[in-house]
Amino acid sequence: MSYPNDLLSTRAVVKPGLYAVIPAAGLVNNVIPGIEDCRVSIVASPKLGAGFVQYIVHARQGGHTIAAWAQEEQVEAFLYCIQGGCRVTVQGETQALSAGGYTYAPPGSGLAFAECLEGTVLLLYKQKYIPLPSFAPRAHWGNSNDIAYRIYDDMDNVFIKDLLPAELGFDLNFHILSFAPGGCHPFAETHVQEHGAYVLEGEGVYLLDDRWLPIKKDDFIWFGPYVPQACYGVGRGAFTYIYSKDCNRDAAL
Repeated sequence: MSYPNDLLSTRAVVKPGLYAVIPAAGLVNNVIPGIEDCRVSIVASPKLGAGFVQYIVHARQGGHTIAAWAQEEQVEAFLYCIQGGCRVTVQGETQALSAGGYTYAPPGSGLAFAECLEGTVLLLYKQKYIPLPSFAPRAHWGNSNDIAYRIYDDMDNVFIKDLLPAELGFDLNFHILSFAPGGCHPFAETHVQEHGAYVLEGEGVYLLDDRWLPIKKDDFIWFGPYVPQACYGVGRGAFTYIYSKDCNRDAAL
């Protein structure tokens, strides 16, 4: 850090209970017990109105957890490696993850990571699991680079990948949505699901509630339930983001 060269400014827009856009330039470090040699930013939490907690982690060489993280009863967790690499352990199984690698940890199991390469960037996510009688989730591993895109809603310039199985045991999923230049949502969506989205590449303009906002690589976006949302991919290349979605459960009274 150093003295600024101009007036302080930000593209951040935060509307608690509705939506938030948090650019990378505004992230601050949060000390999280049990996570060491990492710069951790909490970008979504119930304080914002979210039903989950999401983190962006910038690891130094050797960054690690000292014990399983998010191991509380009925808490499920997800880790996605944006860049770099590390070793991750879930329920006694350890795998080396590189960019695009991810894992899901079932409720109560937590996850641990270690041996981060210098410059590794991770997404961490946790939320309370909603049980469903006769169904249960399981640990899941993968790499998004090994998953083929499919065409999204019959639009041949918008593509999607599903990272978790479409099984009733899971009450959430993560998807990667990619727009070719000029690609867009087929309509402005208004739905009960909320999303936490991290922009992996490119630029777009996003409708959040009643505002169109410019979005670019490394921005984080939170969308609350029933907030109208849609986007256009703009710029010279693809506009791509990874996002969470609650699913497979009825609405509670």
